[in-house]
Amino acid sequence: MAMLLPWLLPACALGIWALLSLGGLAPSYLLPSPVEVLHTARDYIFAPPGSAPYAGRFVNDLLASLGRVGGGFALAVALGLPLGLLSGRLRFMRLFLDTFVNGVRAVPGIAWLPLALVWFGIGFKTTVFLVSLAAFFPIYLGAAAGAMQVNPLYLRAGAMMGLGRGRLIFTVLVPAAMPHVVTGLRLGLGISFAYLVLGELTGVPDGLGAAIMDARMLGRVDIIIMGILLIAVIGRLCDLAMVGGLKMFKSVRRLG
Repeated sequence: MAMLLPWLLPACALGIWALLSLGGLAPSYLLPSPVEVLHTARDYIFAPPGSAPYAGRFVNDLLASLGRVGGGFALAVALGLPLGLLSGRLRFMRLFLDTFVNGVRAVPGIAWLPLALVWFGIGFKTTVFLVSLAAFFPIYLGAAAGAMQVNPLYLRAGAMMGLGRGRLIFTVLVPAAMPHVVTGLRLGLGISFAYLVLGELTGVPDGLGAAIMDARMLGRVDIIIMGILLIAVIGRLCDLAMVGGLKMFKSVRRLG
């Protein structure tokens, strides 16, 4: 039963979708059937390029999108994680950063898009900027919350055992703050995919978001739904891979 539970809600959503489309409750030009979307996905992923509209684009679009998400998310982690840990442990850093960070966080991502296009033009840099900007805030806040809740006795005990400041951070502070850090990383990765689509809707030639934008211009709702589903699946797989990697890293550290 536990193995089936995660699939219960997706199965219900699929059933409602099939009922609306196949039962004639929604017109096919607004809501294509699951079978039609599945055939479209088959051509998009497996068919030779040029054999059908959008055929064979999947690998190129996937690599382009993953490159943009990976670049933006890595930049957000590189900035948000250390700044969040510092903000959580040092009152000076918290006072220095919080007003600016929370002020910028209140600005919606769509408001940054025109400025990003002026600064970086259409393409990789604009999308990476939007992704990194969006992912930074949950990563920063998660790291700050985790570091703030670490018991000072742990740090004192580590210092009494002769740990230097660097080793104290990596052997005591980061592991103790890890639950909040992981939550921030997962939220940041999820929002990265949302802003990936925003960046790719600006006219880039490849990417999953670009395919969705092209399909909207052509009225291909089946391509739009397929793109949404693929982004959901790929985002979930990336989330599982990141969580699994962090668990493996934690296990290796314990064995070491």
